[in-house]
Amino acid sequence: MGLPSQKRTKSSKKRRASHFALKTSKANLCAKCQHPIMPHHACKHCGFYKGREIVKPKIKVAKKK
Repeated sequence: MGLPSQKRTKSSKKRRASHFALKTSKANLCAKCQHPIMPHHACKHCGFYKGREIVKPKIKVAKKK
């Protein structure tokens, strides 16, 4: 079984793990309604993806008091 021959220092450990940081996600605009959406997702507001209606959007109904 292999064992490390030397101790890995704090700085070396942090340099090795420097690329593990999370990247910020970029939002695109919907081509139909111009709302921000995540890439490769259907729009929640209009239900369109790549120019086609994929999902029927939910219509909000006003509650009676």
